[in-house]
Amino acid sequence: MTDINHTRIREGIVFFLLYAGSIPLSNWLIENVGTTCAPDGPCLIPVAPGLDAPSGVLAVGLALILRDLVQRRLGVIWSIVAIALGALLSAGFAPPALVVASTTAFLLSEFADLAVYTPLQRRRFVRAVLASSVVGLVVDSMVFLWLAFGSLEFLGGQVVGKAWMVLLCLPIMIRLRKRDARIGIEAA
Repeated sequence: MTDINHTRIREGIVFFLLYAGSIPLSNWLIENVGTTCAPDGPCLIPVAPGLDAPSGVLAVGLALILRDLVQRRLGVIWSIVAIALGALLSAGFAPPALVVASTTAFLLSEFADLAVYTPLQRRRFVRAVLASSVVGLVVDSMVFLWLAFGSLEFLGGQVVGKAWMVLLCLPIMIRLRKRDARIGIEAA
């Protein structure tokens, strides 16, 4: 096995572990970190002027990027394994009242991300990450809010919070794509 393959696999394992860790992190943030925390509700953070969202949106936005990176390094099968593991972690770490909403939203959004990313990623990696993440974060927000609260009232904050993480990661994706091209790492 070449050094390039070792690098690809090693990075893929790191991305897989970070992805898996982002799910319990999201649930921990929702219950522990925010500018305001409701006694039996989520902790909120400001994501834009006059717009708050549960603090877990930051980790969810990051998870969408990391899933794409798992697929880029290890392939679509490992990406599906990561999604299955993520769903189990989501069910295991979500507050009891939100298990169904959290797990369902996670599964649907990650598979939507996969469906958009897969056909685009070989030729347009950064665009694939952006497009798939946007689709994933909208699906996640809508499904979660509807199942958890029967309302889309807080959709704007959810979408904006997750979008911030995606936008913050794009320069890293650009550098990664350039480095991959320079050293000869191809997508799995």
